[in-house]
Amino acid sequence: MSAAETAQLIEDTLRDHEIEYSRDTPETFVAILPGERKYRTPVMLTVSEPGVRFESFVCRKPEENADGVHSFMLRRNARLYGVAYALDQMGDIYLVGRIATSAVSADELDRILGQILQATDDDFNTLLELGFAGAIRREWDWRVSRGESLRNLRAFAHLVDDEDAQARVAESE
Repeated sequence: MSAAETAQLIEDTLRDHEIEYSRDTPETFVAILPGERKYRTPVMLTVSEPGVRFESFVCRKPEENADGVHSFMLRRNARLYGVAYALDQMGDIYLVGRIATSAVSADELDRILGQILQATDDDFNTLLELGFAGAIRREWDWRVSRGESLRNLRAFAHLVDDEDAQARVAESE
C-alpha cells in the first residue's frame, strides 16, 4: 500500500469511527480521543512508506518520584499492544508506536488507537499521583483557601491530609 493509500485509509477510519481529527499535512493527522480521566488524548499519526508512526502526549515530566514513574511505565509497557511509554528529550511522557504499511488496516488502526486511549485513560491518574502528588496537594489547598471547586480533584482526595477531604469533594459536586 502506498503512503497516499495509507493516508486515505486512516482518514476513512477516523471518519467512520467519528473520531475528531485534523490533517496537518498530507501525511500527518492529529486525532482527538475522548476519555474519562484524561478528557482529551491527542494522537499524531504520521504516514511514510515504511508505515505509520503513532505519538501521543500523556503528561509532562514528573516533578517528583521520577524513578517511581519510570518504573511504572516500564512495567506497563509489558502489557501494551502496539505502543510503549517513552520520554522525550525534556522528560515528558508519551505513548509511541509504529506499524508497517503491510499491517495497516482499519481494524489495526482501531486496535492501536483503542490501546492508546485505554492506556492513557487508565494510567493518567496513577502517573499524576506518582509524579505530581505535591502539586496536587498544593492545588487542593489553594482551591480550599479560595472556596474553589474540588470536583476534578476528587480522584486525589486520598492524597490530602485532611479529615474533611471526602466531604469537601462531595460538597463541590
